[in-house]
Amino acid sequence: MSNKSLPAAGIKILLLENIHPDAVASFEAVGAEVVSVGGALDEDELIEQAKGVHLLGIRSKTNVTERVLAELPDLLAIGAFCIGTNQIDVAAAQNRGVAVFNAPFSNTRSVVELALAEIIAMTRRLTEKDRGMHAGVWDKSATGLHEVRGRKLGIVGYGNIGTQLSVLAENLGMEVLFYDTADRLPLGNARQVHTLEELLAKVDVVTLHVDGRKANSDFFGDEQFALMKHGSIFLNLSRGFVVDQTALRARLESGQLAGAAIDVFPEEPKARGDKFVSPLQGMPNVILTPHIGGSTEEAQQDIGRFVAGKLRDYVIHGSTSLSINFPQLATPEHQATRLVHIHRNTPGVLAAINSVLAEEKVNIDGQTLGTRGEVGYVITDIAASPTDQVIEALKRLPDTIRVRQLKLG
Repeated sequence: MSNKSLPAAGIKILLLENIHPDAVASFEAVGAEVVSVGGALDEDELIEQAKGVHLLGIRSKTNVTERVLAELPDLLAIGAFCIGTNQIDVAAAQNRGVAVFNAPFSNTRSVVELALAEIIAMTRRLTEKDRGMHAGVWDKSATGLHEVRGRKLGIVGYGNIGTQLSVLAENLGMEVLFYDTADRLPLGNARQVHTLEELLAKVDVVTLHVDGRKANSDFFGDEQFALMKHGSIFLNLSRGFVVDQTALRARLESGQLAGAAIDVFPEEPKARGDKFVSPLQGMPNVILTPHIGGSTEEAQQDIGRFVAGKLRDYVIHGSTSLSINFPQLATPEHQATRLVHIHRNTPGVLAAINSVLAEEKVNIDGQTLGTRGEVGYVITDIAASPTDQVIEALKRLPDTIRVRQLKLG
């Protein structure tokens, strides 16, 4: 089969921030043209680089703003090859008919394993022992070293990561308490507490796994650190902007906290090798890692395959399964012509679409409608290719955002 006859022929894709090669292979297998860039791009660079691009793949360091979206009229969808999507103006994307997909599950295990490794390392004070040995100091004292068995773990945010961490920590003999703003079903013997203050007062280890919503900005500061038990340990593998790192340093210096592990920061370098600055640098009882919670080869491969699959299914079949800003329609493969109509969610749009098709004597084989917030999404399968007049008539409907024609032979 020639490349021109493949289902994604003519689709241009830009992948940033070292997205896994399996994603590239997945797109190229269906005939898409792929350009990969190693690092993140700023707003102006992104606008220039993504002109004419239909699909954009990013990770956490590239911001897709309303201005970027306004300058990229050909853009059909964005794939966040990570969990978080706060780097994307999701509402603006929805208003412009741009679907957004992410990877909510693929790197969960990697984040959980890093958290467990850091809990054990800090409880045993491995970083301090390691530095001493490299400096030629033999300190075989057991003072301040503990097993994790029997200690209390407090999980803030009991989502995909928090629940899996809960199960594995319990298997290590830890007692698990968690706090979440929503009621959650506890796994194993974990117990939900009703306030953050109650959690902080009871546990030996606090680990944050909250999402990137703006309301979580400065969520954890000196007031919260003051409520933690003397000698407890703190971890943040969620979002950099949720923690006051200056306040954390002060509590570490005072001895109230025995250690901390931080994987995310309010401001992070764009590319490997760029200068990094944090008030927590140079502290022997702090583990700093460069946002690698999900950075294992296994996780990145899974994420590459998962998000690429969602983008591929969207552009070829119109499927919006697991989109975070569109109605979720898992559509079957089609053998005829498929019309996709994205519109503002107002009464009467479906009737208007069908009126256009009826006037042009277009026979409908099947039709599906979904709505989500301000946007509606209609998939219509028809027996024969529509004329340009039909497409233009659909585009002229008052609430139309975007019309796409998909065809498979």
